[in-house]
Amino acid sequence: MTAFPAPSRRRFLAVLGAAGIPLRNSHAGETPILAGQIGVRHPHAAGKMEAMRKLNDLFRVVGVVEPDVQSRANVSPGKVYEGLPWMTEAELLAVPGLKMVAVETRMENLEATATRVLAAGKHVHLDKPGWEDHAAFRKMRRMAEQAGLTVQMGYMLRYNPAFELLFKAHKEGWLGDILEIDASMGKLASVGMRVELGRLQGGGMFELAGHLIDAVLTLLGPPDQVISQNRRTRAPEDSFADNQLAVLAYPKALVTIRCNHADPFGGPRRRFMVTGSKGTFEIAPLESGKVRLSLDHDAGVYAKGIHEIQCPLPGGRYDGDFTDLAKVVHGGKSLAWNADHDIAVHETLLRASGVPVSDG
Repeated sequence: MTAFPAPSRRRFLAVLGAAGIPLRNSHAGETPILAGQIGVRHPHAAGKMEAMRKLNDLFRVVGVVEPDVQSRANVSPGKVYEGLPWMTEAELLAVPGLKMVAVETRMENLEATATRVLAAGKHVHLDKPGWEDHAAFRKMRRMAEQAGLTVQMGYMLRYNPAFELLFKAHKEGWLGDILEIDASMGKLASVGMRVELGRLQGGGMFELAGHLIDAVLTLLGPPDQVISQNRRTRAPEDSFADNQLAVLAYPKALVTIRCNHADPFGGPRRRFMVTGSKGTFEIAPLESGKVRLSLDHDAGVYAKGIHEIQCPLPGGRYDGDFTDLAKVVHGGKSLAWNADHDIAVHETLLRASGVPVSDG
């Protein structure tokens, strides 16, 4: 069993470089991208604004839109929105040179808002997971594709260093054929959150599991079959589907996804574990950067055996998203996750949550 000695970050960055994983840069010499945000009511809204303003060599935020006066008043105190003008949507979209908008509204308004932003010719960072109308989501993503615009979905594990290493390990065949994935993402929902999420047909699975399903489909593509099981542990007190399990079936692999919003230790228990025919890759807790890589052969820079790896934690939860998006907007690359992928993730998430999906 091996572990990274100090300094672990330096060695891990060397490993990423040797593996061909691109290291992020500051886009020296590029003009900052003019950006804005529509909505402050999504749970990730403040974090996305913080990331854009922190990455001030990449983005210059020109304003924020929130039509609900009470929501503006309820914005947490601090410097996240300090000094930014509150605008109408029309005012923001009319700013000369505006290139990108982060859409951070309530879930039911995500697709419609993104569609209007795309119609104005702007790139979109769209927070997860969209709404429960798959036809509207598919139409929005195809609209962006046809217009040559980027929609970056806010699935936060895409740029996590542990998942970047996992994706590379799979691409290079370190694990052989993937046979199992066991993933869990839970939390103890407050009374207010139970009321808010109780309006979702797909319950807590729809709200949270998109992060996991996005990673599963990055590895394996769309499943052949999705089986959903939902439980409401506090019925008849409320109708919130808070304890859910989905099985995604593939020709060789079986994937289990759990979302339990009644778990007081849901955060520490979040995990993503992959078992292949030649090795395993375990990430637990989910955003800790802690990886156990087990190999029955030499692979990459790792010898046969068990390796305990501490991946360096990113400076900010969403820094990787916006650093990559800046490269796309500047025309230096295409996003790794295209419209077909995002549409498949949305459909799989709905089916995993027990929500019927029309083929129309």
